[in-house]
Amino acid sequence: MSDLGARLRAQGKRLTTQRERVLAAVGRLAHATPDEIAEEVAADGGSPLPVSTVYRSLDALQELGLIGHTHVDHRAPSYHLAEHATHVHVVCRGCGYVGEVPLEAADELVARIEHRLGFAADVSHAAVHGLCATCREAP
Repeated sequence: MSDLGARLRAQGKRLTTQRERVLAAVGRLAHATPDEIAEEVAADGGSPLPVSTVYRSLDALQELGLIGHTHVDHRAPSYHLAEHATHVHVVCRGCGYVGEVPLEAADELVARIEHRLGFAADVSHAAVHGLCATCREAP
């Protein structure tokens, strides 16, 4: 993290101790809501952080380009390290299953959107909702 801190300072930005703890928790959990991240931070041996501080830290870390988020359902967003934004989420509206497919699976869709609208789509935040194979076969 010290190399990261030096790079951020060179850009006039800071990685505070609180942000560093939140970033570490996001890395350990891979995909987690702010409440889950707050619980993980509380379990890391340091002082617990209020959820409001976790939310502010998540906003700052996202602004710094270190994390991203996805809305897989109507609840709180799921946060992940920016370097792990290599997939699109698939969410079963029948059973709640959440899976991942590589970003490349959406290449044709992204290309069509750009061709038709001139719009450069970022699907790394996307969640595709549908039915998993098990739910599709259910009566």
